[in-house]
Amino acid sequence: MERLTPMGVMVLALLREGDMHPYEMVRLMRSRRDERLLTITNGTLYHTVGRLQREGLLDEVGIDRDGNRPERTTYTLTDAGTDALVDWLRRELSVIDRPAEFRIALAEAHNLERADVIERLHSRRDALDEGYVAHRDGLVDARTKGVPEQVLVEFDRQAVLLEAELRWTDSLLERLESEEFPWGPTAFENTDRYLAQRKAAQQ
Repeated sequence: MERLTPMGVMVLALLREGDMHPYEMVRLMRSRRDERLLTITNGTLYHTVGRLQREGLLDEVGIDRDGNRPERTTYTLTDAGTDALVDWLRRELSVIDRPAEFRIALAEAHNLERADVIERLHSRRDALDEGYVAHRDGLVDARTKGVPEQVLVEFDRQAVLLEAELRWTDSLLERLESEEFPWGPTAFENTDRYLAQRKAAQQ
């Protein structure tokens, strides 16, 4: 099986919410502003759906021929698709060297159980802390050696960003560990707003 692409991950995650056709997937992704995470085009999504089906990660469950609209094939997530999604999220939540993938993993982390997310984020936090300490010490050493400040502007920015991400990660972990924060695949609320969003995307 090929490695999942970010679009593939988003498609599998959508199908965890329920069976749907690609047109609904595109509309839901756009209504949720997922273009902030990846480029969304009809062609890319339909190509991704076809590849995921060939790999057995999703399957057809019906074809809609309503009115004069083009046929719409509805897809469902297979057990293999669920396993692939969970494996990808676990891997990408833990590492710090693939920031684009991490953003998508974080956006879809609710597909993992709370304890799993906590464990993965603690691993990531340890790696972030190690990187921050090394970066901070390197910056101090450079200044001690008289390296001009204008040369260190980017170095200084990265140290600030790493420190901020550590603080944010600690805050998220605190929320997750309190268990007052609804979480996990079974905690997704079928609110009126969510159901209306799904209905609008199906039109």
